[in-house]
Amino acid sequence: MKNKVTELISSVKGGYNWQYCSLGGVTRVKISTGEDIAHLHELDQTMWTVLSCPVKGLELEERTLQLMDSDNDGKIRVDEVTSASQWLCRVLRDPNKLIEASDTLTLDDLNRDDEEGAKLYENAQEVLKLMNESSDTLRLKQLTDFLTAHDKTLADNLEAAAKNTEGVEAPYGDNTADAVAAVNALRDKMADFFMRCRFVQFHAESSAALDVDVEKIAALSQSNIATGTDEIGKYPISRPIANVVLPINEGLNPAWQAAVAKVKSLVLDVDYPGKESISEDEWNAVLAKVDAYTAAVASHQKALADELNEKAKEVYTLVQPVEKLLRLTRDFYCLLRNYVMLSDFYDRSKQAIFQAGKLYIDSRCCELCMRVTDMGTQTLQAPFSGMYLVYCTCTSRVKNQTMEIVAAVTDGDVDNLRVGKNAVFYDCAGHDWDATITKIIDNPISIRQAFWSPYKKFLNWITEKISKSAAEKEAKSFDDMTSSADKATTKLVNKEVAEVAEKEKPKKQPFDIAKFAGIFAAIGLAVGYIVGALTGLVKSFASNPWTILLFIILIMLCISGPSMLLAWLKLRKRNLSPVLNANGWAINSKIVVNVKFGATLTYLAKYPKLVLDDPFAEKKMPKWLRWTITVVCILAILFVYMFFTNRLAPAGMPFNKEKFQTTFVGKMVYGVADGVKSAVDDVVPENADSVPPAEPAQ
Repeated sequence: MKNKVTELISSVKGGYNWQYCSLGGVTRVKISTGEDIAHLHELDQTMWTVLSCPVKGLELEERTLQLMDSDNDGKIRVDEVTSASQWLCRVLRDPNKLIEASDTLTLDDLNRDDEEGAKLYENAQEVLKLMNESSDTLRLKQLTDFLTAHDKTLADNLEAAAKNTEGVEAPYGDNTADAVAAVNALRDKMADFFMRCRFVQFHAESSAALDVDVEKIAALSQSNIATGTDEIGKYPISRPIANVVLPINEGLNPAWQAAVAKVKSLVLDVDYPGKESISEDEWNAVLAKVDAYTAAVASHQKALADELNEKAKEVYTLVQPVEKLLRLTRDFYCLLRNYVMLSDFYDRSKQAIFQAGKLYIDSRCCELCMRVTDMGTQTLQAPFSGMYLVYCTCTSRVKNQTMEIVAAVTDGDVDNLRVGKNAVFYDCAGHDWDATITKIIDNPISIRQAFWSPYKKFLNWITEKISKSAAEKEAKSFDDMTSSADKATTKLVNKEVAEVAEKEKPKKQPFDIAKFAGIFAAIGLAVGYIVGALTGLVKSFASNPWTILLFIILIMLCISGPSMLLAWLKLRKRNLSPVLNANGWAINSKIVVNVKFGATLTYLAKYPKLVLDDPFAEKKMPKWLRWTITVVCILAILFVYMFFTNRLAPAGMPFNKEKFQTTFVGKMVYGVADGVKSAVDDVVPENADSVPPAEPAQ
């Protein structure tokens, strides 16, 4: 149901005649024309509903908000909104284009009388040429498709540039790339070998310690040594010697022979043909040659990448203002409706930008669902909203993503809502997520729910007590049974010991009624008071039958009244602001969710009234039998009342008290009455008049 936006008053504020409206019981500034947007910077900041909102996590394209976020702090603040409004109203001929929220503009819509508008007009012309568009119409989808294609082309060109070596002299011809890779694969191992050799020069006796440990080789030889190449590869590339030379044809670690052979064929046979070994200086010369080539290639590739990025930057510099104009023309008024006055939230034909989708759970659909960015802050602030909130973890197996949401339950019962219950969440794009309740903040939902809440809690308490008592009795019965079985077994094994133990048990003391006289007196006194009160009620009901209904209503109000009053107070103050504040918003006003509006945020399942045949349903008592029993009970009560008040005497059924006292029922009734009367007279004789007189028992 669409809420009406009621205009209340217009007022000159800051030199402009602002229009006002009432939304959610709160007066707000109404933004409905391009002229309002043009004067937005004059609006007193205290009258804004929102002072800042996050860039991420909203149902408004993040790219639009990023273009507005001038300081890149992840928040859209009032000054950034007003700056955008002033810029838009300068570069557009007609600010009412913003109200239309169109993603299409023509060149004639740009204001060439303004310096920025004229510059933007030139940019737009160049952008149309880049897109090979012959018309003078700018379309956001066409522009985003162009940017997507341009980004892909740039990525492909950068990838190609990263492999481009044209113009760089290759030291090893066509094999240079393989030669560089082979040298780099041996770089660390060769450095290790030459360091070991220099250490042997420094200390000859250290050669054994720097060489391969024979015990390791012996241990390795116990298994298939061909499978231990990883362990062998950790050993030096060759045995260290004092002359710091690596033999390249023999004496090499088997795990590194192939790598050395590859370097020999690609590099060493080119630089040092015919050599059987290589010194450290010769190897360092190879490294210098390879590093010089690598640096030259990196410099060449960086120059190509810089050139591509510079060209791309020129395109972005040209396109970005046009993209910003088209995006804000489409989205800016939507942002204002959710920022200045929050009208989209109270208009049920739309959804606010903070509403993330719909949660289906327990035969209802909750439309007020929001993403949760900080659960810790939610726990601190959300309880002040006064709303019944359900927090869920949502998982999408299609997207392979998870997110946290909070849903406000504003109608129906909550008996079946509990942590761990599963549900289904649909985001605004229509994708379904598996949802599981992880946390509940309990607050009243309605006056009706609050009325029945004490009775449901009492029933749950009784059920828990009965279940607990039954479980305890079952456990006790089992313990007694096992104990008896154990005793019987013990008695069979050692009968004499059992007999002695039985004799030594203390005998039970006989019941002494005198010890319990005080207890019986207190019980009798309590029964006397209760019977007296019930007697007074019966007398009142007999004289004024309509007081029965009044009494029942009074009792129910005493039970449900406090709960209903508390619910009424909370429902009047139900406010969405704390939940949004916990999500990073800065709310400057109340966002009231009263009972009437809240009922539109949660839809309950409504089935038509049908008479269906269910063979497995529990059979109900037929209506005719229920009515018959009801009528019979009423007639019986009426007959008993009229008979004992002797009102059926004219019909030939007089009530004979003396004769009734001689019957078993009469003796029991009058006996109980005499006992109660005596107990009350003995304890509180001054209140004896309040107890109805009873005839002595016969």
